[in-house]
Amino acid sequence: MAHTKTSQRWLLLGATLSVVSALATSEPTPIPANLDAWPSVITRAATPFDSRHGYLLKKNIMDDIKSRIHGAVHSLDKDITGWFDKIPLGTGVLSKLGIGDELAAKPIEVLNIPPYANWTDRGWNVRFRGNVHKFPDISQEKIDDLANDFLIGTEVSKLDAEGQAQARNLTRSIYVVGQPRQNVSMTLEPVSMQGDNTNTASGGSQSVKLLGQTTFLGDYEEFVTISQNGLLPGNETHGVQRLNVYANGTLSGNATAFLVPTEGITFISDIDDILRVTKIYIPKEGLLNSFARPFRQWENMPEIYANWSRTLPNNTHFHYLTTTIEQATRNYMDFIYKTYPGGSFDTRPLDFSDLSNTLHIRKHLLTRVFQTFPRRKFVLVGDTSNSDVMKAYPQLAHDYPDQVQCIFLRNTSATDSQMWFPYDTKHFKGLDSKRYMFFREPNDLAGLDIVNGQCLNETIPQNVTFNMQHDSAGGKR
Repeated sequence: MAHTKTSQRWLLLGATLSVVSALATSEPTPIPANLDAWPSVITRAATPFDSRHGYLLKKNIMDDIKSRIHGAVHSLDKDITGWFDKIPLGTGVLSKLGIGDELAAKPIEVLNIPPYANWTDRGWNVRFRGNVHKFPDISQEKIDDLANDFLIGTEVSKLDAEGQAQARNLTRSIYVVGQPRQNVSMTLEPVSMQGDNTNTASGGSQSVKLLGQTTFLGDYEEFVTISQNGLLPGNETHGVQRLNVYANGTLSGNATAFLVPTEGITFISDIDDILRVTKIYIPKEGLLNSFARPFRQWENMPEIYANWSRTLPNNTHFHYLTTTIEQATRNYMDFIYKTYPGGSFDTRPLDFSDLSNTLHIRKHLLTRVFQTFPRRKFVLVGDTSNSDVMKAYPQLAHDYPDQVQCIFLRNTSATDSQMWFPYDTKHFKGLDSKRYMFFREPNDLAGLDIVNGQCLNETIPQNVTFNMQHDSAGGKR
């Protein structure tokens, strides 16, 4: 029993940290200002959990695959709740880290998630989202001790210099000081064209203030209608316009806003094990690939995205959605913007109200994008190892049949022999089989006429059973 509980703890940690990485430093904002000072609340960032790991909790206990999976999901609800209960919050973390009044002197930090904006009858509506926080002083010895809790089979002292720096920075980012009841304001400026699918904004310079204040844990999220100030209307332009977004009152908090035309194609892509190599289905490898190793692209996927950006119409928009926590997304964004076309971003909010919302956050974020852009077509990209993707993507096609253009899913078990977990295709039943494709390598996506609805490469076997299935790297079984 003790061994089982220990294994479950490591697996939950693996699910937590295989999708997070070191916190990068942003460039200074050009217009600093003072933020109102309020008492802060320190909290360890809420642990994200990806339901694709649930099957491991009951490995070697169930008699068959289906009962093992359903039993694991039932176990997951209890185990993840217990794990959340163990995370120290408020004074518990203050006591653990020995933090005192010195925190008040620390500067405000802002994580600005690159937003999208839609066109309405009132003008451009920008979805501002992020977190206001502080980083407490924690000794390196203490950081190493905390980081070792998240490493399987190794420790910080055994990592190379690059791995040590990444593990330490990540651990510091987990222990954050949320700043509640903060007033947040932004400065917007046009940005030069970057990439082939965006236009240089013709105007838009202005300052905006969010109406609400930050939450108990420092989060903010609000749609704000901005002044047009020379920006092209979204129902008239055929290009995605960009604006630089600067959070006032901090040396961090820079982002890019993407003003998306009313019509066109939006690619919504997961990141782990589709755009980068994570191996999140192997907790130890997932930890090391996120915690102690540089991010690495999956095969030639950047070439596929670059070609889409170059050849598809200028109103094409890229949106990257990962369920990693807010405080650990800067390295994700840094990797994406150095490797893939620029685009808006979505991630797991730090401040959530209940377990149900946490486990279904991907569906919530996807639905919000669909409802924000009701006249756009969507191409959904992910992989079969992600069980919430395998449910959410086809469900969107059922719920919004006129909006889902294509679904592209990497068949992870067919491309990695270490991925033995079967995937469930039952939610694809009733969909047009030419609107989705399970592919094995990025080149399978090359040459498709996506604009005209060609989603299937006829040379790639599909073998969809609408049930639990597993395609090994050596062939179907």
